[in-house]
Amino acid sequence: MSSNWTVLLDGTSLPDRSLIGGKAWSIARMRGMDLPVPPAFVITTAACNAYLAQGDFPEGLEAEIEAGLQWLNAATGRHFGGADQPLLLSVRSGAAISMPGMMDTVLNLGIDDAAESALAAESGLPDFARDTHRRFLELYASIVLKMPVELNHDADPADWRAQVDVPATPRECLTGAVRAVFDSWNTRRAKKYREHNGIPHDMGTAVTIQAMVFGNLDDRSGTGVLFSRNPLTGEALPYGEYLPRAQGEDVVSGKFTPLALDAMRDLDPAAHAALLDATARLEREHRDMQDIEFTVQSGTLYLLQARSAKRAPDAAVRAAVEMVDEGLIDIDQALSRVSSEQVRALLLPRLGIGAQDAAIVAQGEGACPGVACGTVVTDPDEAERRAAAGEAVILVRATTSPDDIHGMIAAKAVVTEQGGSTSHAAVVSRALGRPCIVGVGDGKGPQPGALVTVDGETGRVYAGELPVEMPDEADDARLAQLIEWARARSPVRVLRPADAAGIDGVVDIDALWSGGEPGELPALLHGAAAARGATLANPDTARIARAQGVRTIVTEPVLPALLALLGEAA
Repeated sequence: MSSNWTVLLDGTSLPDRSLIGGKAWSIARMRGMDLPVPPAFVITTAACNAYLAQGDFPEGLEAEIEAGLQWLNAATGRHFGGADQPLLLSVRSGAAISMPGMMDTVLNLGIDDAAESALAAESGLPDFARDTHRRFLELYASIVLKMPVELNHDADPADWRAQVDVPATPRECLTGAVRAVFDSWNTRRAKKYREHNGIPHDMGTAVTIQAMVFGNLDDRSGTGVLFSRNPLTGEALPYGEYLPRAQGEDVVSGKFTPLALDAMRDLDPAAHAALLDATARLEREHRDMQDIEFTVQSGTLYLLQARSAKRAPDAAVRAAVEMVDEGLIDIDQALSRVSSEQVRALLLPRLGIGAQDAAIVAQGEGACPGVACGTVVTDPDEAERRAAAGEAVILVRATTSPDDIHGMIAAKAVVTEQGGSTSHAAVVSRALGRPCIVGVGDGKGPQPGALVTVDGETGRVYAGELPVEMPDEADDARLAQLIEWARARSPVRVLRPADAAGIDGVVDIDALWSGGEPGELPALLHGAAAARGATLANPDTARIARAQGVRTIVTEPVLPALLALLGEAA
């Protein structure tokens, strides 16, 4: 199919990620590896940018979507919009740089009364067909119509239609869904996430249109998320969750608490074994920790997406070092996989002596390690407002959604009553580097206004502000290994104060600079061969020092500065 706006994901080629987005790129890659992936095509980021610029679909896009649908019909042996063997679709966003949970998705698109009847007759499971219809109406109402509803599963479909005024045909529904996904690129939450992570605003999102597979079909069906390594610790063991008789939105919503991955092995050993085999292949192929979304339909495994996993700072360091030891990556790649910010997070205070005797006010599952203290707030707008005023806040919610991202960025830590370690709260907190605890129980979160300490490693929330200890990078063998590798490659020598005796002419930047305007630093550092000061551990300050010709930096910790300097030299 020759086109300007769409690409078939048939596995015969690997289009540019910036054009088709990370989700579609992973589908093309997996289909090229002969992994079990439902067929799909993608509307490109160029189409999104054209739509956002002119407020309507660019010329030719509707025809290309129609051609893509005909290809999907042929690839699946089903028919989109048909009353016999109806084809249902997922319509998903997908930027070139992963933005987990920030944009919109519509599932089960293509179902109507006739399609529900056909699915019920074909499967012999009318409850499945009805559940699928209800799911579509709820998601379409929320995402496209901006009218969230909860439909009674036992109600008459006529009552559903009275609450959700969907377009008359599946084809019209698809047009509405594509527009909604395009529009979600410019939502407040998406903009906040891009600003926080330095992602350009002009990239746009692709839209992946994929044949549905059904984790809610029967007792041998389900859905889950699997990491090729533990995203909290980096341990080289598969880590994930599985939710029987469910669809993917159930897992990430945090409204349900999934089972540990071992439960899938007990329920369906063959699908579990196939999943682990595919996971190992994908990690070897990509040479990075993988985050894989999958569905099992009546015992058959399907992979929906694979991407580089968001990981906690501990996991980033361990995986980088161990992958070098395993021969998967080289030292330069390992250093590029650990950021200055992740190391700084690792060296933040940890709970000290006395924590074991403190009162525990909530207990859940640790979803991102780290310790933070602050006042409990339950509203993301309030969290943002109070944090802007300089207050440390802990965001506590029943569960989080993409609309909460501004509050999550503002908070020192996130706690949810519901959800598991692959829920929205967990995944986004790891991306942000925020301590996170999930699943403390309905109504069991700490109370608004309380001063608490959150330990994202143990999953405990303590009353009050607890004593903390400062870690030392020299005491961590993996950080020490990264320091050794980074020093051998750094354009600037970076030393701890204890190792800097005898260096002459060192400018003490802490004594000269009050921490005010960064624009003052170049003049203070210009011409200095060596500089010392705690502020030089800040990556931005270290880069300024190098730009001014400083050849030796004396600071502590040293690794954040070294990693920043390596990135500058790359």
